[in-house]
Amino acid sequence: MYFGGYGLDMTYMIFVLPAVLLSIWASASVKSRFSQYDKVMCKKGLTGAQAAAILLRANGITDVKIVRIRGHLTDNYNPVNRTLSLSEATYASSSIAAVGVAAHETGHAIQHNKNYFPLVFRRTLVPVANIGSRFGPLLAILGIGFGFSNYAEQYLPVCQLITNLGLLLFAMSVLFYLVTLPVEFDASFRAIKILKGAGVLVDKNEVRGVEKVLWAAAMTYVASALTAVGSFIRLLLLTNSRRRR
Repeated sequence: MYFGGYGLDMTYMIFVLPAVLLSIWASASVKSRFSQYDKVMCKKGLTGAQAAAILLRANGITDVKIVRIRGHLTDNYNPVNRTLSLSEATYASSSIAAVGVAAHETGHAIQHNKNYFPLVFRRTLVPVANIGSRFGPLLAILGIGFGFSNYAEQYLPVCQLITNLGLLLFAMSVLFYLVTLPVEFDASFRAIKILKGAGVLVDKNEVRGVEKVLWAAAMTYVASALTAVGSFIRLLLLTNSRRRR
């Protein structure tokens, strides 16, 4: 699928490029939102670490350790060692942005504590998804490329096997991105709910600020998922195009 003989790959233009542009916009948006609400302090003056500790206790979780790590927006929850890691911009800050991000990561700890199925399922996908994202597209492209070579007819079964293996591995990576969406959205919903329930946020403006920060962050996951899906569809179309020749 090329446009007018000018070498423009329409499969990329249609299925991948819009998602890439969305990713760029989402990344800029989350940085902008965080920067905006990092200047607005919570009325109760609680830091991200203090808010996380309150929310963990409110949900009966006592075995999760809160630690400070380097970086900006590198916050994460590790279910293996039950550690809630908050970045320097979150741990000691009392801003609405910091409290919102800390609450979101606390939401993952609550998911883990309740055996939230999408989170459990995503953990099982991690090993194969890592392999799939690294080698899946490469194998699929190699298989397609060999299929166009002078030895295509002689080694066609091998080319098809390599292509199919690459597509299967890449599909596991795409599935990981898709499963990540309910995990991240649910963590944000939990964050907002528990922040209000625990009295950490005291008025609608604070809640609205947290919602804007977390919504911008969620869009980065949507963009990543769309990029993965678009790339997979493009590989499928290229594969089918080769098989019809």
